[in-house]
Amino acid sequence: MTGRTASAADEAAPPDTARIQQALDRCAQEGGAVVAVRLVAGAGQHGSSSFLSGPLTVHRGEVLLLDPATTLYASRDAADYQAPGQPTCGTVARSGGSSGCRPFIALRGGDDGLESTRAADGTRGRVDGRGDLPVLGTTTSWWQLATAAKGSGGQQQVPRLVESEHSDDVVLHDVDLVDAPGSNVSDEGGDGFTAWGVRIDEPATARNTDGIDPAGATDVTITDSWIADGDDGVAIKGGSAPSSHTTVSNDHFYGTHGISIGSETTAGVSDVLVTDDTVSGTDPSGTPSADSAGIRIKSDPKAGGAVDDVVYRDVCVAAVTAPIDVDPRYDDPSGPSESGARVPWFTGITVDGLTAVRSPPGATSTLDGYDDDHPLDLTLAGVSVDAPHVLVAHAHVTASGATFGGAPLPGAAAAPSAGAAPACTFPAYPAL
Repeated sequence: MTGRTASAADEAAPPDTARIQQALDRCAQEGGAVVAVRLVAGAGQHGSSSFLSGPLTVHRGEVLLLDPATTLYASRDAADYQAPGQPTCGTVARSGGSSGCRPFIALRGGDDGLESTRAADGTRGRVDGRGDLPVLGTTTSWWQLATAAKGSGGQQQVPRLVESEHSDDVVLHDVDLVDAPGSNVSDEGGDGFTAWGVRIDEPATARNTDGIDPAGATDVTITDSWIADGDDGVAIKGGSAPSSHTTVSNDHFYGTHGISIGSETTAGVSDVLVTDDTVSGTDPSGTPSADSAGIRIKSDPKAGGAVDDVVYRDVCVAAVTAPIDVDPRYDDPSGPSESGARVPWFTGITVDGLTAVRSPPGATSTLDGYDDDHPLDLTLAGVSVDAPHVLVAHAHVTASGATFGGAPLPGAAAAPSAGAAPACTFPAYPAL
């Protein structure tokens, strides 16, 4: 590899795909046994610590383990990722959704994961999706495809970096994920998922590069992680199956669209704890997010459902345009009033300790329910948002020690005195 690119021959036929996949195929486990398939520093091509591969499948009972000095580079050849019978990977499709590409790393079978050992200086192994570089044979990067799709109304066909699908007890630990072509991590339909010490790094301008998305997942923990990307830092979804028992703790977010629930909530999202997190509206280079938020619950009548029993505790927010954003008409603000299972209904929502500072001009919090039959049920305690603008509709709000622009929220029911809003510091994103 020269920099982050290889020779033309190696780019056309990534040289490490077969040997890594063969090792993974040989080491698949049964029962509760877990083994590591290790990418060793110095064992890459020509004695380097760089590995270039097409899509890989990690089987049951396996951990793909990266040495601290190693980088696993993702193929730039869209044909390597092509999903059978789906839209063409590496294009903008007019129909067919976004299912044209297989993920770079697929975690399948359970008791599996992606991890790195950590050097004394904090260096970890890295997975580089190279989303900023041109798709092979074109002059357009994966990220530029996403930008083009937004302008055309189509859907970009790009691979996820890491995908766990119907796998239980999955662990991501101490690994760096950089420049993903699309979403960084998707955990769909599993019971037991932990992301611990994960560092994600994309610019705020890289569209649809979500950080970690649990969807229809239970018993999820995302902790002690650093996440910079161009979409939701975390997005907890309940589309075709419910999501529950999710904790997001001691994490730091940069340039994202916030810590989110939704927009798919049809099957329900419940029992969520977000605690001791910081959210900054600018990415590590200082570029502001175009859609920055602090904490966010979003849905609409096309994908709505029940969101219940959500607690935000001691969350610190800086320089975002939507410090608290609860919006049941996120993707269809003028849509018709509807009834039935898809109406978003947000109940049992508690914000117990939140401070928002350095909000830009025009920053606005939104506290909305869907209608009078499906009102927002929200409790605010120990909340200090420096931006005074708040939109409230169809909401039952109870407040104690909650101020927006230094003033109490008009119309909120009073509650017994609560503690003060948290004092906040915002750490810089660590050097990778």
